[in-house]
Amino acid sequence: MSHRPIYLDSHATTPVDERVLAAMLPFFTEHFGNPSSINHLYGWEAEAAVKQTREILAAAINAIPEEIVFTSGATEANNLAIKGVGEAYFQKGQHIITVVTEHSAVLDPCKYLKTLGFEITILPVQKDGLIDLSELEKAFRSDTILVSVMAANNEIGVLQPLAEIGAMCRDAPLGSLALAGDRNVLFHTDAAQAIGKIPLDVQAMKIDMMSLTAHKVYGPKGIGALYVRRRNPRVQLAPQQHGGGHERGMRSGTLYTPQIVGFGKAVEIALEEQTTENQRLTQLRQRLWEKLSQLEGIHLNGHPTQRLPGNLNISVERVDGSALLLGLQPVMAVSSGSACSSATTAPSHVLMALGHSEQQAYASIRFGIGRFNTVEEIDKVAEHTISTIQSLRKQALTV
Repeated sequence: MSHRPIYLDSHATTPVDERVLAAMLPFFTEHFGNPSSINHLYGWEAEAAVKQTREILAAAINAIPEEIVFTSGATEANNLAIKGVGEAYFQKGQHIITVVTEHSAVLDPCKYLKTLGFEITILPVQKDGLIDLSELEKAFRSDTILVSVMAANNEIGVLQPLAEIGAMCRDAPLGSLALAGDRNVLFHTDAAQAIGKIPLDVQAMKIDMMSLTAHKVYGPKGIGALYVRRRNPRVQLAPQQHGGGHERGMRSGTLYTPQIVGFGKAVEIALEEQTTENQRLTQLRQRLWEKLSQLEGIHLNGHPTQRLPGNLNISVERVDGSALLLGLQPVMAVSSGSACSSATTAPSHVLMALGHSEQQAYASIRFGIGRFNTVEEIDKVAEHTISTIQSLRKQALTV
């Protein structure tokens, strides 16, 4: 019987934890009610389960349960946040600021708003993937209504300075065109890769909207959420899906109770294990990097420490990118970029934004180390990756 490759693509998705699955199963067959059915026991059971997950998610980010709006995933949450703000606030202003390394689920809604007359400022990043806060400061205008900056990058794992960005959105510094303290630009962050992995606090970080998803944190696919601030300021969103007025009128549709239960359980487990798991993942990442970096022409993409614990993204000199991936496939499942754009043949826009050539971007590997990976697997992956690179380089010399 053939062995399946070692899974190292945890930024694309993660397996559902058995504890999560166990929590979900009763809500498919026994507690199957519609949480909007408020006249009988079946509806009450489902409603109580949904309420519990709202409480878990809210506590995870220091929000209140009523501020959690369930969606089909982070892509829908990003669309609701960006297009919802654009439609609701267009009379106040039509300028939005985002970052070149954002996920397409942020960049594409911004491009859509541009066709409607909005102006979009797309900030560059520095070579380590972090934004330059001085460039953000320069980008603010009197008609800026929204800043959207990803919490943790899905390709290079870089963690952006959310608290500093939030403070800049809320309060203008002395000497700026706005009066100090009166900027009040809404701040949205795509935290799909961050929930359960790094501390998140919407109050301390002054975040007004936060997109979340379950399947990056060992929960089910097809369920996500958008945190929407209710006070100081109260965020207004134009709904993008109508019919029934569910979720405070922001997102109509029957709530998928089993998925919601799984989402809550996944985040609950992740928070309980966050400290020890982050230490373990960091050690595995460093072990892999120390072994791979012994080869010449191996470059780390993104900030060396300000990144997700399980993320390692490298570029390899003097190899063909497609041949490298092909050579790794029998032993490991890895990616060369975002899973959401892997069907395209274009090089990673994230790596290009770091200043890489197309060849460097193509010859890059994203290792997403996860909960179920072991030291033995990391050592096997390192050994095979090194031998594959060496073999490809020898072949190139003989051509």
